[in-house]
Amino acid sequence: MSATEGMTEICADFLVEAREIVDQLGEQMVVLERSPEDRDALNTVFRGFHTIKGGAGFLDFPPMVTLCHAVEDRLDVARNGSQPLDAFAFDGAQQAIDLLADMLECVGQGRALPDVPQGLIDSMHVDGRGHAAAAATVIAASDLPDNLDDLDFDSLLDAFHGKGALPGAVEVSEAPPPAAVAPAPSPAQIARPEPVAGGRRSPAANDAGETTVRVDVRRLDAMVNLVGELVLARNRLKTIRPRLRDEDLDRAVTALDAATSRLQSAVMMARMQPVGRVFSRFPKLARDVARQVKKSVELEVIGAETELDRNLVEALSDPLVHLVRNAIDHGIEAPDVRRAAGKNEQGNVRLSAQQEGDHVMIEVRDDGAGIDPDKIRESAIRKGLIDAEAAARLSADECLQLIFLPGFSTKAEVSDLSGRGVGMDVVQSKIRELAGTVQIQSEIGRGTRMAIKVPLTLAILPTLLVEIDGDVYALPLVRVVEVLAHTGGNAMWIDGQSVLDLREQPTPVLDLRTWLGLDPSEKGAATGVVLQAGEQRFVLLVDRVRGREEVVIKALPRTLRGLAGYAGASLIGDGRMALILDVDSLHDTGVRTRRAVVNG
Repeated sequence: MSATEGMTEICADFLVEAREIVDQLGEQMVVLERSPEDRDALNTVFRGFHTIKGGAGFLDFPPMVTLCHAVEDRLDVARNGSQPLDAFAFDGAQQAIDLLADMLECVGQGRALPDVPQGLIDSMHVDGRGHAAAAATVIAASDLPDNLDDLDFDSLLDAFHGKGALPGAVEVSEAPPPAAVAPAPSPAQIARPEPVAGGRRSPAANDAGETTVRVDVRRLDAMVNLVGELVLARNRLKTIRPRLRDEDLDRAVTALDAATSRLQSAVMMARMQPVGRVFSRFPKLARDVARQVKKSVELEVIGAETELDRNLVEALSDPLVHLVRNAIDHGIEAPDVRRAAGKNEQGNVRLSAQQEGDHVMIEVRDDGAGIDPDKIRESAIRKGLIDAEAAARLSADECLQLIFLPGFSTKAEVSDLSGRGVGMDVVQSKIRELAGTVQIQSEIGRGTRMAIKVPLTLAILPTLLVEIDGDVYALPLVRVVEVLAHTGGNAMWIDGQSVLDLREQPTPVLDLRTWLGLDPSEKGAATGVVLQAGEQRFVLLVDRVRGREEVVIKALPRTLRGLAGYAGASLIGDGRMALILDVDSLHDTGVRTRRAVVNG
């Protein structure tokens, strides 16, 4: 390997670890701000900046070194007890974290690093009276010969990942079992390797190297694709097996089925990452937003160890940012308003995650003012998103769903945070792309709960297969409530909509055959599949149900891309292609649209 290639790999490793440290620093600074006397928290933050400074000095990124060194100086003054951290120092450190994140993006994209604002440097230095110094000592990487003496960068990477780590990779643990894999260590848990006899690495570092291995994520993605092909082949064999009636084939297919399931589970677990990777950013976000809108807010994080497919963890970041910002900006009241209502001046926002079967439920809950359905209705009418007559027929729960309409906002003034009519519709669209759902519950004066439900992985989907005229369609199994026999005589019409009396609950009915533009069935009976779309349920009429099958999600054929009602495609056990139906889109384009047309 050439020297240039070696430096490139080291830089890639530095980016991976530095980004994780920066994500953690935001949360750690919030903890320190709440408890400035916490020595462990102070030392943890100090080591985080020191670690990044060491790597930046080795790789010759002077602005990053200057920034980290300035923060280190201020933290060190607090560590020796001569000057505790004040509001200027906390604000400056948070700004430094934001600037570090920008600098790391520049490094990743090969762009020049921005200069460090002198005002930020000044805020990190104090004189004997505890005031910000008028001048600061700005240093460059060449002025830090102690960088590699204090924290040998190459040894640090070995301690993190073991010898010969690969850049751009995720860590896979060989022991303990996948279900017990702990989240990535925080800077507080990462100690400088202690020298031992003969200069070998520390025993702890050697243990880490023996139990973990770094794998390029592209290799994991390739493995997932191969497992998907294996699942298709298994399904094909299971379909053929009953026709051949061969005992040896039965035993072989049964063994293959079991092995495939275990392999599928193992590969999926290798791609799992804790949602804490996303959650760690939010204490800082909540602090910054609360200060901007002059509110006092405590963010409570629960279930950060819950694991999801790495692609889902990354994709959930933006929707959760919208929800947390909205909870603080729209939900939590100003301190004087809360005080007048008999509440604690400090609002509470809870961000939680927990696994429920093959799905994960993520909630953003606040104890704010709640959402007034009548105000939502009035705002939607005023903005022309719904006509007054249709709005008058909406229930309180249906009014809450209006916040997901594009262009909806109750803010009278546009700010940096809200009021532009962009937000909740984006959240819903993104969650739907992830084959998930988002639900809203609110009580005036008590607060609001936003619940996101997403599958553990998007690669392989449990489905219910149904037929129309011999063509097969797949419904995500998580959306299926029940399957029931339906006859045309059981349906009735209410408010221009065909409904079925389902245990004394009128439930809208959508005939899939009619939705597809086919002639109505001449049969006297059909099968009904009760589906969940957000807070609503509806019955989808099909010719028959084939049964459950796990399918590998593929992109739609070019001719169907962009059409409402379709989420993807897959090959099923008999070798045919099945279209995967989008339940939310079916409901919106079938049930809601038809009702609106009839009523209009």
